[in-house]
Amino acid sequence: MTINKKEEYLIYKLADNMKGCVKIDADLFRKLDVKRGLRNEDGTGVLVGLTNIGNVVGYERTADGLRPIEGKLYFRGYEVSDLVHAVLHEQRFGYEEIAYLLLSGRLPDSEELEQFRHLLVDNMSLMSKTTLNIVELEGNDIMNILARSVLELYTYDANPDDISRENLMRQSVELISKFPTIIAYAYNMLRHKALGRSLHIRHPKEGFSLAENFLYMLLGNHYTPLDARTLDLLLILQAEHGGGNNSTFTVRVTSSTCTDTYSSIAAGIGSLKGPKHGGANIRVHHMIEHLKQNIRHWDDEAEISRYLHKIVKKEAYDCTGLIYGIGHAVYTLSDPRAVLLKEMARKLAEEKGRMEEFEFMERIEKLAVEAVYDIKGTAKKLCANVDFYSGFVYDLIGLPIEIYTPLFAMARIVGWCAHRNEELGFVGRRIIRPAYRCVADIRDYVPVSER
Repeated sequence: MTINKKEEYLIYKLADNMKGCVKIDADLFRKLDVKRGLRNEDGTGVLVGLTNIGNVVGYERTADGLRPIEGKLYFRGYEVSDLVHAVLHEQRFGYEEIAYLLLSGRLPDSEELEQFRHLLVDNMSLMSKTTLNIVELEGNDIMNILARSVLELYTYDANPDDISRENLMRQSVELISKFPTIIAYAYNMLRHKALGRSLHIRHPKEGFSLAENFLYMLLGNHYTPLDARTLDLLLILQAEHGGGNNSTFTVRVTSSTCTDTYSSIAAGIGSLKGPKHGGANIRVHHMIEHLKQNIRHWDDEAEISRYLHKIVKKEAYDCTGLIYGIGHAVYTLSDPRAVLLKEMARKLAEEKGRMEEFEFMERIEKLAVEAVYDIKGTAKKLCANVDFYSGFVYDLIGLPIEIYTPLFAMARIVGWCAHRNEELGFVGRRIIRPAYRCVADIRDYVPVSER
C-alpha cells in the first residue's frame, strides 16, 4: 500500500488515539470477577465445554488445593505413552493409527488400519490447479500459504457447506492427507524463489507412511529410517491436546456457527501461527543458538547456571525474563510429550554425532528450572515442555526452520477435525458466545461543528 504524507499522519493520529482507548484498569478484572485468558486465579482453565477426545492432566485437586503430579496425556481414554511405546516396540509408524482413533473413537484392527493408510496416501495428491496456485502464491510464510491453500480447497469441494457426518469425515480425511503435500510444495517453492534452488515437485508414494511421504516430498531420499520414525513420533505427540488449547478452541468456536470446514480450519491455522502458540519451538531454537554462542564451556554447569540466571533477571538474551520451552499451563512435574520426545532426540543425536549438543540441552533443561525458582520464587512446579526438544529434533532431521510451525499444523489437523466433528455432532449444541463487560463511561454526542 502506498500512502502520502497526510495519510501517514492520519494513521499516526489514529494509532496515538488508540493508545489511550485500549487502556483498562487491571484491578477491574479481579473486582468484576473476569477470567483473563479464560484462566482461574489458581492458573487452571475455565471450564467451557465437554469432550470425549483428549485429556491433559498435570495436577490433582485436593482439599488443600492443587497437587502437582507427573503429566499424562490421553487420546480417547488411552494414555499416549502406552500408544507410543507400542508403536516403538513394534518398530512401525503410528500416526495413521492415532488419526483413525481420534476421528472414529476406537482403535482399528490391522485390516482397517491398512485400508486407512491407503486412503490417506490416495488423497495426498493435489489438483493441478492447487499445485499451480502454490507455485504462484507470493509470501515467505508457509503458515500463510497453508491457510490460503485450505481456503482454496473450498472452491474445488462439490459439497463444501454440507455438515453431515459423512461429509465432515470425508473432508477430515482429505485435509489430513493434503496438509503434508501443501507444506512440502510450499517450502520447495519458497526455497526456489528465495534461494534460487531447483524446484522439486515430488509425488507421494504408495506404501509410505505419512511421515515418510512428507520427508520424501521435501528432501527426496535424503533422510534416514530413524528420521522418519522420529517425525512420526512428533506427529503423534502433537496430534491432539484437549479442547482448551487456543487453536483447537478457535476451531470449535468457529465450528459452532456451522461455518464450512475450510473456514474453520483456516482460523485454527491463524491461531497456531502465533509465537505464543505454535511458534514457540522457533523461540526455543533461537534461544538455544544464542546460548551456544555465549556459553563457552557447554559442560560447565556453573557457567550455564550463571547465564540462565541473567536471562531470568532480564539482563541477557531478549530481556523478557523468559526461558523458552520451560513451563506449561497445565503440566507441572513433567510434560509426557517432552519425556517421550527426549528419548528419541537422544537416539537421533547419537546417529548424527551431535551428543554434545544434546547433553548441553539436558543441562539447560535442569538448570533453567532451578534459575526460575531462584529468581522468581514461583510456587508452581515447572518442567520442560514439548517445544524444548522439538526444534532440536527438527534440526537433527534436517528440516528448515520455516516449516517448524507448519509441521505442528500438519500433526494437529487431525485433532482439529475431531473437535470440529464433535462440536457439530452432539445433541443440544449451541453457538459459542462468551460475554465481555463494557466498562466505558457513557458520553453525550457532540455535533461535528462543535468538536
